[in-house]
Amino acid sequence: MTRPVSRDDLSPLPLEVAPRLLGALLETVVDAERVVVRLTEVEAYHGLGTGDRPDPGSHARSGPTARNATMWGEPGHLYVYLSHGIHSCVNVVCGPDGVAGGVLLRAGEVVEGAEIAERRRLARRGVVRAARDLARGPGRFGDAVGLRYPLHDGIDAVTGAERAGARARLLLPDAAPTVVATGPRVGVAGVAGTDLFPWRFWIDGDATVSPFRWGRGAAEAAARRVDPSAGSGQASRPC
Repeated sequence: MTRPVSRDDLSPLPLEVAPRLLGALLETVVDAERVVVRLTEVEAYHGLGTGDRPDPGSHARSGPTARNATMWGEPGHLYVYLSHGIHSCVNVVCGPDGVAGGVLLRAGEVVEGAEIAERRRLARRGVVRAARDLARGPGRFGDAVGLRYPLHDGIDAVTGAERAGARARLLLPDAAPTVVATGPRVGVAGVAGTDLFPWRFWIDGDATVSPFRWGRGAAEAAARRVDPSAGSGQASRPC
């Protein structure tokens, strides 16, 4: 069973909210086509002044910009950004209004609308190897749910209000997954991608969870056990 998410559910900082989103459902209706994805993998990101340490992997690490403005707004909106010029990635804004933070939706299982998600994937990439891959990884996830940058950046997943022909709703599960794993974030450069920031959460054993890979310089930083307050790594992809 699930229930609609509230602003209060998302008002804690991303690091606290992130594991609670596992098993949640993101429902989108884009151009009258409905897709529902069960979240299986997420990552937390904190902006400047958020939490007890700087997060050098966050888009908001240096303060507000035109690009990351949604991250500084009220919780429950979706921060949709463009990665590598092609991938629209989706984040749930968390934390109090004016405090930047987000949870990247890294992967999920398409539980409704699989044929729509597959068609979108084929139109953009030309290949779907297996059903588990439809929303496996943040770029594929964005394709599956149909949310695009910049059209849908800021869409409200609490009220479900329409934005540019799309609606989004986030539904929380009554019970959390029984086995939740945590570890370094995927593909994040420098110290921000090491186990000093174990801010990736996933449902252990779920086939839709994406594989781990080190970001630029992260493996070396992990080997050196760099203190996060001394690092200045840059995010290669996430929020």
